Amino acid sequence: MTERTIDAVVFDIGGVILDWSPDYLYGDLIPDEEQRTHFLTNVATPAWNHQQDEGRPWAEAVAELTSLHPEHAEWIAAYDSGWLKMVKGVFEDTATLVEEVRALGVPTYALTNFSAEKWQVAKDAFPILTGFDGEVVSGAEQTVKPDEKIYRILIDRYQLTPERTFYTDDTQYNVDGARAVGLDAEQFTTAANLRHQLQARGLAV
Repeated sequence: MTERTIDAVVFDIGGVILDWSPDYLYGDLIPDEEQRTHFLTNVATPAWNHQQDEGRPWAEAVAELTSLHPEHAEWIAAYDSGWLKMVKGVFEDTATLVEEVRALGVPTYALTNFSAEKWQVAKDAFPILTGFDGEVVSGAEQTVKPDEKIYRILIDRYQLTPERTFYTDDTQYNVDGARAVGLDAEQFTTAANLRHQLQARGLAV
């Protein structure tokens, strides 16, 4: 058995535990692919959504964007009111692995770029998100990955030893940000690969 080199495991959420995409909602609302792509690229853009991850209230975001694009008022409102339909579900193979880590008595944490409002919606819908020993949610902290500040909040709040804390994220630049503050971080590709990464660090999963 490999000697355990980590004391805690930190999970990103979207793309790792939750299968989230605006296309799951707007595929029904805007059946025309070209029209849908234009809306999600030029109106309700990733950058616009990211501002909610940074802490902007959804009501303010919807009102501002609607004033700029009144012809799309219904679709813009749906990004807020229909948000849960953007989550296809939980990646069950990752969820199984999360539970296995917890069963070993290893603390698990969430570190996620997520609207504080929608984080509560997600936790109510998906019980796997309620079992973390701690959470750092960008919308609540008003700082986002890969800013150094959000990783420092995680480390300091939960008194983690960076080099003995493993972090998985599906976005490489967020992994790079974690490594910059000393966390043992790897990019998430599949649950099977994550399992191998944890086994290499001495977890019997």
